Amino acid sequence: MPAMDRIGSVAVFCASSHPVDGAISDKARKLGHELAARGISLVYGGGARGIMGTLAQACHEDGGEVVGVLPEIFDIPQVKLRKVHTRLVVVPTMHERKQTMYSMADGFIILPGGIGTMDEFFEVFTWRQIGLHDKNIALCNVAGFFDPLLSLLDSMVAQGLMTQAVRDSLIVSDDIDVILARLAGDRAVLPEKID
Repeated sequence: MPAMDRIGSVAVFCASSHPVDGAISDKARKLGHELAARGISLVYGGGARGIMGTLAQACHEDGGEVVGVLPEIFDIPQVKLRKVHTRLVVVPTMHERKQTMYSMADGFIILPGGIGTMDEFFEVFTWRQIGLHDKNIALCNVAGFFDPLLSLLDSMVAQGLMTQAVRDSLIVSDDIDVILARLAGDRAVLPEKID
């Protein structure tokens, strides 16, 4: 199992909406502060709203590096948060946004979010499964938010639609310290998807 001694950057996928459960915003804030404290660059979707904005503001407040990646469609004043960005990268499309975030990150953390967050998660997880990258992926399971998704993944394994090794490669915790330690730890070696 290849290991990393340290991660220099983390892409965080999360909602641009404000959650009903304040614990989710609190966790995003804590993650932002921890990334700054550890000298880990935050790569995120570049938005000012919701969990995205909370996360970026917290990292920025503590002097952390914040890299926003926006598609042109969102390069408008009411969405972007230029004042906290160390760097703001504007790309033509949503697809290029994801590709840019993936290429800039040493690992991935998924906070609670909606369909956009799920799209980002499933794409990076699929790419992991087929061997396009070997970076660690973590679900920050605040207040059991991802429990239904985890049940679905377990059902996929039970039905023979995903291997247990792929399911086990996913880091799941609600503890930021645990997540960051495991992101920098061993990378699971997955079975070849295409023989």
